[in-house]
Amino acid sequence: MNASSPPSKRLLAGGLGAFAVAEVVAGVAIATAIGLSWSEAVDAFVVTNGLMGLTFGLCGAVIAWHRPSNPIGWLFIADGIGHATTALGGPLALALPDGSAIQRVTVTVALAAWPWSIGLFLPLALLLFPTGRLLSPRWRRAAIGIVATAPLFVLEMVGSGETLSPGVSTGYLTIPSYDALGPLWAATELRNLVAILLAIVCLFVRYRRADEVGRRQLLWLLLSSVIALLFVTPWSFVAGTPIFVLLTIPLIPMSVAVAIVRYQLLDVRLVVSRALTWALLSLVAIGAYSALAALLGTLISSHVGRSAAITVLLALILAPILPRLQRLVDRALYGDRRDPARVASQVGEQLSVGLPGVVAAIRSALRFPYVGLIVDNTTVATDGTPPHTVVPLELEYGGRVVGTLEVGVRSGESTVSSADRDVLALVAVPLAAAVHATRLSTELQSSREKLVSAREEERRRIRRDLHDGLGPTLTGVAFTADAAANLVSADPVKAADLLATLRADTRTAIADVRRLVDNLRPPALDELGLAGALRQRADQLSFRADGASVHVEVSADGLPALPAALEVAAYRIATEALNNVVKHSHATTAVLALRCGPDLEVEVTDNGPPNGAWRPGVGLQAMHDRATELGGHLEAGPTPTGGKVQAHFPLTPT
Repeated sequence: MNASSPPSKRLLAGGLGAFAVAEVVAGVAIATAIGLSWSEAVDAFVVTNGLMGLTFGLCGAVIAWHRPSNPIGWLFIADGIGHATTALGGPLALALPDGSAIQRVTVTVALAAWPWSIGLFLPLALLLFPTGRLLSPRWRRAAIGIVATAPLFVLEMVGSGETLSPGVSTGYLTIPSYDALGPLWAATELRNLVAILLAIVCLFVRYRRADEVGRRQLLWLLLSSVIALLFVTPWSFVAGTPIFVLLTIPLIPMSVAVAIVRYQLLDVRLVVSRALTWALLSLVAIGAYSALAALLGTLISSHVGRSAAITVLLALILAPILPRLQRLVDRALYGDRRDPARVASQVGEQLSVGLPGVVAAIRSALRFPYVGLIVDNTTVATDGTPPHTVVPLELEYGGRVVGTLEVGVRSGESTVSSADRDVLALVAVPLAAAVHATRLSTELQSSREKLVSAREEERRRIRRDLHDGLGPTLTGVAFTADAAANLVSADPVKAADLLATLRADTRTAIADVRRLVDNLRPPALDELGLAGALRQRADQLSFRADGASVHVEVSADGLPALPAALEVAAYRIATEALNNVVKHSHATTAVLALRCGPDLEVEVTDNGPPNGAWRPGVGLQAMHDRATELGGHLEAGPTPTGGKVQAHFPLTPT
C-alpha cells in the first residue's frame, strides 16, 4: 500500500467498490425473490453485467486504494457501478408494477448505465494504462474525442425503445424517429470500434517505448485481451455462440489491477505465447470455416455432408498452420531460441567486430532486455537496460573462468529458462574464446609496454653511470697526462707522481667498464658457461653475513645450449636466491639445481629455520619480473624444511 495515500481517498475507493458489490448482491437477491430462472437471468445479461460490475468495481477499488493518483482505478469503479446498476435494474424492473413511473425510471437508468462503461470508461482507461497519463500530448485529442462522443452510444442504447426483459415497459428517453437515424447509429458503432482501436494502438506504442517494468505490466493486459478476444470473437460473428463467452471480459480489469499493483506476481510470458497462438489459430479457423461454408454450400446439398466436409477440410488446413503460428509467435517473444545454429551464426559474425557487437547480437537474437559482459570484475560491454532480475552465467576457457555473461530476465519470466541456457551454452564457447583472446592481447600489449619501459630505464641507468662515473674519471686521466707531459723535463719528480696518479685513475676506469659490462651480461657466462658461472658464484657465497659458513651444492649437469636471454635470467634468479640465503635464511646448506625437460627449472632450497612469510622486496620482485618477461613463472616462500625459490621457463632445446 502507498503509505502517503490520503485516508479519505482510500475510504472513498473502498466505499464505491462496496456500493457496486451491494448493487449486484441486491440484483441477485431480487431475481431470486421473483423466481427469475437462470436462463432468463443469463439471456437478460443480468449474470454477465453482474460479474462485470463485481470485477470492474472491486479491481478499480483495489487500484484506487493502492494508487489513488492513478485515474484508471476511478474509471474502473465507475465502469463497475455502471454494469452493477444494469444488473440491479433488470430484476428490479420486473418486481415493480408494470407501466408505473418508477418502473420506467428504473428501465431508463438501467439502459443508460452500462453504455458509459463500454463507450467511455474502458477505452479511456486503456488509453491511460498503465501510468494514468497520456502517452504524449498528441493523444489528448483522442481522449477528448472519446469523452465528447461517448453520449452518442448512451443515446443509441436508451433511445432504441428496447426493454430490459419481455413484459417490461420501455424507458422515458425512447426516440420516436429512431430508425430514421440509422446512419447516426452506424457512425456510433464505428466510433466505438475506433475508440478501442486507438487504445490498442496506444498500448502497442507504449510497449515499444516502455522499459522492462512497463513491458511486464503491458504483458498482463495483453494476456487478458487475447483470451477475451479468443472467446468474444465467435460470439460476435458466429450465430449460436453461448453468451457465457462474455464472462471472459472481466479478465481485463483483473489483469490491469495485477499489472498496476503486483505486476511481478506470476510468470506470464509463456502463457502469452500460447494464448497468442490459439487466438491467431481461432481467427484462421473462423475465416476458413466461413469460406468453406460459402464454397461448399452450392456444391453439397446435405447439411450433414456439408458439415462433415467442412470439418475434414478445416482439420487438414489447420494441422500444418498451428506449428507455424507457434514458431512465429515464439520468435516474436523469444527470438531465435528454437534455432541455436542461427544464433551461433549471428554471434560468429560479430566476433570480428569486438565484444560489444557480440553482446548486442546475443541480446537481439534471443530478445533479452539486457546482456552484459564482465571480465576481471569490470564491465566491458553492455546492451539494453538492466531489468529487476539479472542472471549471471560463467564463461570458461581451458577449465578456467574467464568472464561472466549477465542476462536480464524477459518480461513475465522469473529466471532464464533451460531452453535459453542451452542456446547460451552454445554461444558461450566462442564468446569465452574471444574473451580469452582479448585478455591475451591486452596482456601482450601491457608486456610490450613494460619491456619498452624497462629498456629505457636500463639505457638511462647506463647513461648515468657513464656520465657520472666513467666520464669524469677519463677526463681526469686526460688532464693528468697533459700535466705530466708538461713537467717531465722541468720537474721529473712531480711528473712521476702524476704518472702514478694516472695509473690509479686508469685502473679505476677499467673497473668501471668491467662493472658496466658485468651488469649487461656476466662475463663468467661466456667464459665458463651457465653451470660453471653458477659454481663460481656459489663458491663466492659460502659465508653468511654473521661469518658462519654455508655449504652450497650446485646440480646443473647436462644442460643444453640455451638462448642468451634465458641464460642471463636463470643466472640472475639463481644468484639473487643464493644472496637471500646468505643474508636472511640462517641456513647451513643450500642446493641450487637446474633441470631441463619440457621447460627449464631453476630451484634453490635451503635448510634455514622457519621465520614466517617472506615480505616482498626489490629482489623478489626482480626475480618475478625476469621470469614473466620470458613467459615463465616463479614461486618463492618458506616450506616446512626451509626456504624455496622455484622458477620455470618454457624451453625448446637447441
